[in-house]
Amino acid sequence: MVIYAAIEPVGRWIMTKTRRLMGLVVSLVCCLSACAIGGVIMGVVDWKPWYDGLVKPSFTPAEWFFGPVWTVLYTMMSITAWMVWLSPPTPCRQMALALFALHLLINAAWTPVFFGLQSLGGALAIVVLLWLLVALVWARFWRISKPAGGLLLPYWAWVSFAALLNLEIWRLNR
Repeated sequence: MVIYAAIEPVGRWIMTKTRRLMGLVVSLVCCLSACAIGGVIMGVVDWKPWYDGLVKPSFTPAEWFFGPVWTVLYTMMSITAWMVWLSPPTPCRQMALALFALHLLINAAWTPVFFGLQSLGGALAIVVLLWLLVALVWARFWRISKPAGGLLLPYWAWVSFAALLNLEIWRLNR
């Protein structure tokens, strides 16, 4: 009995740490899977001649820049979702994570529409919807965890830039 009393808190601590770590792993897998959809599309679709033929605004980043930026942003998104998941279960947390999941689906839809279907207008509609969803997710996350909300701000800024870039490409190539 004395041994159990000494070991039991350690076991609880290990289980808590394992559960937290598994939550982070699940969050990373979900977010990076959404990221991977874009990578798969880019590897399957012959997008390069079409994209190279588009008129692009002067502020268009180099092609190599997008992969690292999105990888960092998806990793940050994973951490924000995990931080919210760690908060006490409430209906607000449930709604925040549901909105986050919906936003991930919309995010994953942009690359197939832009590069796969080569639909500039369709991609623009998606990125505008994505921007609105990121705003909603940010508002919910901010209420639950200020650090999680703060960590979403670079992503929201990038989606804002991506929307402007998509708008300009659409405008220049109508």
